[in-house]
Amino acid sequence: MTLERVAREGLVLLGCGKMGTALLTGWLAAGVPAGSVWVIEPNPTDWLKVSGVHLNQGVPKSPAVALLAVKPQMMGAALPSLQALGNGSTLFVSIAAGTRIDSFEEALGTRTPIVRTMPNTPAMVGRGITALCRNAHVSDADYALARELMAAVGQVVDLSGEDQIDAVTAVSGSGPAYVFHLIETLAAAGEAEGLPADVAMQLARATVCGAGELAFQSSDTATQLRINVTSPGGTTAAALGVLMDPDAGFPALLQRAVKAAADRGRELGK
Repeated sequence: MTLERVAREGLVLLGCGKMGTALLTGWLAAGVPAGSVWVIEPNPTDWLKVSGVHLNQGVPKSPAVALLAVKPQMMGAALPSLQALGNGSTLFVSIAAGTRIDSFEEALGTRTPIVRTMPNTPAMVGRGITALCRNAHVSDADYALARELMAAVGQVVDLSGEDQIDAVTAVSGSGPAYVFHLIETLAAAGEAEGLPADVAMQLARATVCGAGELAFQSSDTATQLRINVTSPGGTTAAALGVLMDPDAGFPALLQRAVKAAADRGRELGK
């Protein structure tokens, strides 16, 4: 396993907020020794303090991986602490939205191997999905290591180039918020039809979570699953007549929403 290299040479985690914690939890569960991980985090949680990792104790001379998990707006101030690792054998992996590979090359050195990824928050429960792309200095072995690190918290997909990252951000990176808002609005609609607020919320949460799990486990397409639950002339068909309206329904609304997120990602990357 490529994670054996991490156990042997070490891994540096720059930033350990919610996503960094999710990743670290996944790595430890996958067998990476806590003693092989160095974490730089100014506000560590109680769990991190007792996790057994090297916390705020500098970094090894040449770790296998340095994973960048600080917020994009903090990246400029945080990167200098790892600048000495650039242009070497250390693989840099970024999970920061809006920070392009060329920005990392400028800060760390033009020969630095860099993998840029876009995970999402379901990684916190081991059900994330991460898209990855790389610069020309990342070997196939290094890329396999980056994939395995991200696969510890969910699925992984490969991108043909960095130009696809903003679309990924808009669909899966930001997507969980769209689903959470669906739960909110579905519950509110149930309440408007006379359900108690707590019952409406319980129904909405369980329905969205259950439908998501069915979509995850089923070999049917999402289209077929929709057809399976829709009786002609029935209640579901009546609702879908509204939701699938080409001008006012989900198709146009979600396309506008995803485009807005992708456009914002492109702005942040400039």
